[in-house]
Amino acid sequence: MSQELKNNPYWQPTASIENLKKRAEIIHNIRAFFYARNITEIETPILNPYTVTDAYLDSLKVRFNHHQTGYLHTSPEYCMKRLLAAGLGDCYQICKTFRDHEQGRQHNTEFSLLEWYRLNFDHHELMTEMNAFLQAILKTNPAEKICYQNLFTNYLNINPHTASIKTLQNIAKRYGLLETLGESHNTKPHHKDDWLMLLLSELIEPKLGFHNTPVFIYDYPASQAALAKVTDLNDTTQVGSRFEVYMNGIELANGFHELQDHTEQKARFEKDLVLRKFLNKPSLAIDKNFLSALQHGLPNCAGVALGIDRLISLALGEKSIKEVISFVVEN
Repeated sequence: MSQELKNNPYWQPTASIENLKKRAEIIHNIRAFFYARNITEIETPILNPYTVTDAYLDSLKVRFNHHQTGYLHTSPEYCMKRLLAAGLGDCYQICKTFRDHEQGRQHNTEFSLLEWYRLNFDHHELMTEMNAFLQAILKTNPAEKICYQNLFTNYLNINPHTASIKTLQNIAKRYGLLETLGESHNTKPHHKDDWLMLLLSELIEPKLGFHNTPVFIYDYPASQAALAKVTDLNDTTQVGSRFEVYMNGIELANGFHELQDHTEQKARFEKDLVLRKFLNKPSLAIDKNFLSALQHGLPNCAGVALGIDRLISLALGEKSIKEVISFVVEN
């Protein structure tokens, strides 16, 4: 055993000690950014009785007290919104989050997330603040902004809101994407949003946010609103009031002008469960505590979740987040 322990290289950190010290400095600067704006730092539970219904996120289920079960949160969003409904006000959190089946250069089952909420902001005002955040932490140039529709028009010459699934499939075929799709029921595109997400991730995202200039994409299709409000783009098209930001071809953050209607949110959760069943994923209980908070009254606000590990890897010029994480989850 002693020889086996001696020859075991896995006890050492995956990040260099120098990078870990730089990581600590960056997190200190993040806290200073929010302190200067009088935004309260909070902590919420990592272990929760409920989890997200999102069909494309897989939670880690845990057992405790011999017979009880819960979930390690995929983000602190629901608990933070419960605090907002209780009257906390502007707040942020840096925490560990967990998502199963996420491994790779920009993924780890356990990762660090920064999430913050601003009262009486919409998603455009939050983009402005996040632009200032990136300039303060990463020393970026002022960001560029482009709406989802114009993004697809510029790169693929289509209107994503009106294009047919057949049109999207033909584009995927033209660029050789069909040959790379997985054969399993869970990975093959089925709905229009699946095809839009495939084209975005494979053909557009890798080209975004270079030359130290972040790119914000905003006003996604209403069907991709998630937990964001839906507004009218024109007489025939609605959009989700949300944004994503990219740097060096990497998605860095996802923000919403937050939905306040508990009835609409419950309907979206129920739609998630239908999709989960279609994808042969386990059914999940809807978080009634979160819906009760919405019914009590979530104040008008916007919120954003940002991957800390990705942010730090960009700041330090590293190509993989494992270079800025002390110990990654082993395969």
